[in-house]
Amino acid sequence: MAKIAVAVSGGVDSAVAAARLLDAGHDVTAVHLVLQSRAAVADARAVADALGIPFLLWDMTDEFQQLVIDDFIETYSNGQTPNPCLTCNRTIKFGAMLDRVLGLGFDGLATGHYARLLSTGGTVELRRAFEAAKDQSYVLAVLTQAQLRRTWLPLGASSKSQVRAEAGERGLPVAAKAESMDICFIADGDTSGWLKQHLGPRPGEIVDESGEVLGTHDGTFFFTVGQRRGLNLRQPAADGQPRFVLGVDAPNRRVVVGPKEHLATAHLETGPVVWSSGVAQVAPFEGRAQVRAHGEEVDCRVTPLADGGMGIELSSAIYGVAPGQTAVVYDDDLVVVSGVIR
Repeated sequence: MAKIAVAVSGGVDSAVAAARLLDAGHDVTAVHLVLQSRAAVADARAVADALGIPFLLWDMTDEFQQLVIDDFIETYSNGQTPNPCLTCNRTIKFGAMLDRVLGLGFDGLATGHYARLLSTGGTVELRRAFEAAKDQSYVLAVLTQAQLRRTWLPLGASSKSQVRAEAGERGLPVAAKAESMDICFIADGDTSGWLKQHLGPRPGEIVDESGEVLGTHDGTFFFTVGQRRGLNLRQPAADGQPRFVLGVDAPNRRVVVGPKEHLATAHLETGPVVWSSGVAQVAPFEGRAQVRAHGEEVDCRVTPLADGGMGIELSSAIYGVAPGQTAVVYDDDLVVVSGVIR
């Protein structure tokens, strides 16, 4: 049996993950990360007490600020659309936290993410969870083979309803606790307002594709590709159809708008990629691409690029793809490769 540190957030998923590993005979320790506030410390400690396992409290607010929050601000400042959950998984939970866990002599780290890990011939495969609506393989697709080898994901074969019912049956104190928010460091969900506080006003122009000025804005960070609301334009389009954000030119403080059909794209390119299997492919191959958490999959052909990125040709166009988002390519339910769209 293994010596495993479980990232116990104070929620129901990580609590049941810890309980299942304990039932399987592993030596389990609960580790709670303080990333922004200490609001969930009591719940996390209560879970450890209920299970009778050791509890460690680690303050990683500095690392979280530098690696996640500062990156989030900079990415938006550059006119791109980041996913802070992927960044956190890559740099904090399976980065700084996993390094510390291994340094203390643990065999690895477990979390309450909904995804499956299968060992085949010395390789650890990252696969989708059985419940599609809860699948979190997309936000774990940034993990390397070395990280996956040291990871346990006990919930991938279960549904959320099964996990919550199990928590109740076990008498875990967080069995009825509500789901956490999408961006943990923006408590009220007002991303634009939060960015304005951190970046300050950066007024500029809203223009059409010909460069005609249609209005003004207080900052490009208020906008992302595909957005329709909040444009507040002075004049309607000639055809009377709604306009959408087609591009964000942060250096020139310009937001470009146009018709929805101009949002369609069938070709993507990414920066350097992560091959989840640890084996980089050099020849083009077929797969299915996903560019948002819980977004639709589209058949595609992937061509590895000389600079370490990948080109993705989609079988059908998708709308509103923004630089900064992550493209993940699957083979059926297997994560093959991921990269940030440029």
